[in-house]
Amino acid sequence: MTTRRVFAALLGVVAARLVWLQAIDGPRLAAAAESQRTNVATLHARRGTIYDRNGNILAMSEECKTVYANPQAVKDPSAVSSLLAECLGGKASDYTDLVTGDGTFTYVRRQVDQEVADKLSAKLKDAELTGIYFLDDTKRVYPYGNVGAQVLGYVGTDGNGLSGLELYYDDILTGTDGEMIMETGLTGTPIAGGASEVTPAQDGTDLVISLDIDLQEACENVIREAPETYDAESGSVMVTNPRTGEILAACSTPLADFSNLSDTAEELSLKPVSSSYEPGSVFKVLTTSIGFDLGLFNPDSSYTVPAAVKVGDDYVTDDDNRDYTETMDVREMMRRSSNTAMAQLVQDVIGTERFSEGVARYGIGQLTGIDFPGETAGLVKSLDEYDGATAGSMAFGQAVSVPMVQIVRAFGAVANGGVLTTPHFLLAKDDGEVEWPSGDAAVSAEAAAMETDVMRTVMQEGTGRNGQVDGYDIAGKTGTGEQASEDGGYGSYDFTASLCGFANADDPEVLVYVGLNHLPHLASQSAANVFHDVMSQAVSIMGVSPNA
Repeated sequence: MTTRRVFAALLGVVAARLVWLQAIDGPRLAAAAESQRTNVATLHARRGTIYDRNGNILAMSEECKTVYANPQAVKDPSAVSSLLAECLGGKASDYTDLVTGDGTFTYVRRQVDQEVADKLSAKLKDAELTGIYFLDDTKRVYPYGNVGAQVLGYVGTDGNGLSGLELYYDDILTGTDGEMIMETGLTGTPIAGGASEVTPAQDGTDLVISLDIDLQEACENVIREAPETYDAESGSVMVTNPRTGEILAACSTPLADFSNLSDTAEELSLKPVSSSYEPGSVFKVLTTSIGFDLGLFNPDSSYTVPAAVKVGDDYVTDDDNRDYTETMDVREMMRRSSNTAMAQLVQDVIGTERFSEGVARYGIGQLTGIDFPGETAGLVKSLDEYDGATAGSMAFGQAVSVPMVQIVRAFGAVANGGVLTTPHFLLAKDDGEVEWPSGDAAVSAEAAAMETDVMRTVMQEGTGRNGQVDGYDIAGKTGTGEQASEDGGYGSYDFTASLCGFANADDPEVLVYVGLNHLPHLASQSAANVFHDVMSQAVSIMGVSPNA
């Protein structure tokens, strides 16, 4: 009787254990068993290709291999490590831990060139060395090297965009990775002909952008030398089609280098978009066009301009050290770039409220909507923040700090009959062209035409003369903006010198902005010369005909 009870008890224990294993712990054990006999490998999607406006490939994904090891299948770790070092570089000791671990899957090297992977595979086979395997992969390559690197940006080893357009359009450039589940043996080695489950990768979307890669390279070559020539901390260029807002070229120094991405924060930033400066006299284009738009004056309207005008608690004077009162029309004010005249126009003729409203219509202090990461809005006071000096100082581009893409957009509006456009890079993607609708009118077409005519005088007879390109009718304006000092006030001989202009004035096809940051020279003697070199390249490469 006792034996039967013991037997029954043992039978109950066994039954309970079976219930536990099958009904309760079964799913976990099944999953564990499945994981031990399967490996999951990612199948990388091809990232979308980026083309320039002429169909040149700027960024593409190239097929390559990812090399991985199953340490349990590596029979001769020393020989395998030596062969990996021979083909992939480095020392044999760099690979020892990778091929002798406890797991069954270890990455050895990702994104290995196909030719190198083929060489490694052949050597492993010849030496009858086991445990090293290959997966299909892709890597990002840039056929034009570092040209356009700031705009394009770059991609990390995980396939995600980290800067530039690669980052901004990452969601559509990036496809959807697939996966391959491989059946393995007891040691984790893939079974030849074993069951596998494949979820195919879905490739990313191709993009066409507005850059002209030849013009981009020309602009980079010009701006690379300019800071040293003019003792500047950095320089910037942006070239657009002012009718559409398409950006044909853009760069700033220091330029980016794809071969050395260890310290890239400044190199990968596009200063016209991400850095703010006090623009100086380029802002006078906005001041005068606001007055033209309101019908308060025209290019021939004359005013008596004193040698100094009080703005807040200080007096504003002109750079030519004029110490006498002079009668000037608005065209002459712009030709000689008179600060006193601009301050007088805003304070005595336009008025603070109307001036503030006009500046806002130009989008100053507002994001332009450019399709590029890191855009800043700048620092621009609203009307209720104005003090006694704000309007008079802003009249000639001080007491306001903005990224120069806002100046590019404002000048583009003047070139475009007063209508704002959105600066942009993207032209088309797989499903067709991308529409970038026009914005509101900053000023009337009549006001824009008057402003253009005044800007033509600046280039022919005024501070922009050194930027003039023979045979072309260019409308533009220089700017020499004093920059705020960390100690308060303005730094001595610390300027942002710029020239922004478009050609041909009556039917603009190309707009050029050139800026040199933190230098001791006036724009007429520095930025104007660089503008000449960039505009010369722009009209030639873009096929803009000389003015008839």
